Amino acid sequence: MKIVLIGATGDVGQAALAALSPRHDIITVGRTSGDLACDIADPVSVAAMYDHVGQVDAVVCTAGNVHFGPLAEFTHDQFMVGLKDKVMGQINLVLAGRDYVADGGSFTLTSGILDQDPIRMGAGAATANGALAGFVRGAAIEMPKGQRLNVVSPGLLDISVPRYGEWFPGHIAVPSKAVGLAYVKCVEGPQTGQVITVH
Repeated sequence: MKIVLIGATGDVGQAALAALSPRHDIITVGRTSGDLACDIADPVSVAAMYDHVGQVDAVVCTAGNVHFGPLAEFTHDQFMVGLKDKVMGQINLVLAGRDYVADGGSFTLTSGILDQDPIRMGAGAATANGALAGFVRGAAIEMPKGQRLNVVSPGLLDISVPRYGEWFPGHIAVPSKAVGLAYVKCVEGPQTGQVITVH
């Protein structure tokens, strides 16, 4: 398959790339690195990316920024970081990509565990993750041409523990390989409208 992978340099993106690349042709996309550059929060940039890559079999997104901080200090603009970038950025990929993804192809988005298993300072991420789950469930039943739409919701990855582990007290880290296999399931399997949780 010809697959566009947005966010391939992050921890989750690397796990998806390692799992998918042995069997598929991967085009990596990032804000500042990869085969192509794209700002998913900008619909014009997303449209230009699709115009460049043309028809594909699947789109996988592991990108999206959110703000972390104490709820007592959260502002409207800080909540909007996650809603504009992580939520609408990934929705932009679906809305603009429907004409470029093949019949029976798929979109796989990425949320995270914090809407199900919250941490302190994670309200912004939890909000974005919950919104993505709602979008996937609601939109999957209206996708054209048999296209499938899922979202992977990983816990804290083992390779992320040195940087973020102290933020996740008591959380059991998940193997990167297991996270990668969740993307394989979404791309190669029959699922649609599903939140694939890895914890």
